[in-house]
Amino acid sequence: MSKKYARFLSLLFCGALFLGFSANALTPDKTFSDVENRTLAQRPQATVRNVLSGAFMADYETYTIDQFPGRDYWVAAKAWSERLIGKQENNGVYFCDGSTLITRFDAPDQKRLESNLNYINTFAQKSTAPVTVGLIPTAAKIWADKLPQGAPNYDQALVISQAQQGLTVPVQDFTAALAPHSGEAIFYRTDHHWTSLGAYYAYAALGPTLGYEPLPLETYTRTTVSTEFYGTVFSSSGVRWVEPDEMDIYVPEEGITVVSHTYDASGNPVAEPRQLYDESYLAKKDKYSMFLGGQQALGVVTTPNTDKPKLLLIRDSYSDSLVPFLTPHFSEIHLIDLRYYKLSTSQYIADNGIDQALVLYSVPNFAESSLVWLGR
Repeated sequence: MSKKYARFLSLLFCGALFLGFSANALTPDKTFSDVENRTLAQRPQATVRNVLSGAFMADYETYTIDQFPGRDYWVAAKAWSERLIGKQENNGVYFCDGSTLITRFDAPDQKRLESNLNYINTFAQKSTAPVTVGLIPTAAKIWADKLPQGAPNYDQALVISQAQQGLTVPVQDFTAALAPHSGEAIFYRTDHHWTSLGAYYAYAALGPTLGYEPLPLETYTRTTVSTEFYGTVFSSSGVRWVEPDEMDIYVPEEGITVVSHTYDASGNPVAEPRQLYDESYLAKKDKYSMFLGGQQALGVVTTPNTDKPKLLLIRDSYSDSLVPFLTPHFSEIHLIDLRYYKLSTSQYIADNGIDQALVLYSVPNFAESSLVWLGR
């Protein structure tokens, strides 16, 4: 290699470093990525403790990755490159038939799963209302035929079977309700949730369990509220070549009130009005939060049916699109999210005159979440 060529490569390398540094310095930091639907790391503050421990450098590395100029384009380029070389997975998401993105499901942590079963049994012993568990198989199970050939995919039926054997309460397996409709749009193609149609089939299956007569599907009027929905799986996959999903609703919200209960900075209770369908979210990336206004520790849905029983749902976000179908059959539907609610659920049942309790989770969330607060 000649000295002139070596000098050229050195200048080229230094120029690339300078351009990268300048772009990083001149580009304002972002706090949130709409495309990835997550909060981005911010510049860490150096202290003696975190510098000596190495935490500062680790945090700074995360910060530079999150704030890298043109990050969204590089993420998309990586997904395209994976596809071009024949790979059918990126960031744990399979590129499936029919422009469908499906999150892979791996073998669960058995210790955590067994702990969750024990927490539910303890909760059922303390509860003054009968308890039922509902487990929702995801697209990785119901749409397994769409997965790439030979794609690793732990069988969610094994988790459901383990729950049925290890719990002292009835376990509702929604596989039989969803599988016959696998040819329909019962899950979003770009999101991990079921659609309103998928939620309807689960609602119909819950009727005998919770003691109501489900309304026939043909009694509803389907309304498409968005044709531009890109969900969480789209965000995490890096994929940018699939078409958006449609979002539909079926149940009118007239006469129904929703209140989210939180606490202010001083510990005083705050009641925040919400809606069954908050259409302001349709203008945002997180369109699924249209249902009930998204995440909340404790929410109460009140209906005009004052002669009906009260239901407590200990749940994940799949319940948000299921709740509208339940409103004709209950006077109140109480929603507890154990990620944020840290009080006794059995005491809540006693204090609020709850008639039935349903622990409702998708199989992955049930296996991966901690239900420790159910046992308190």
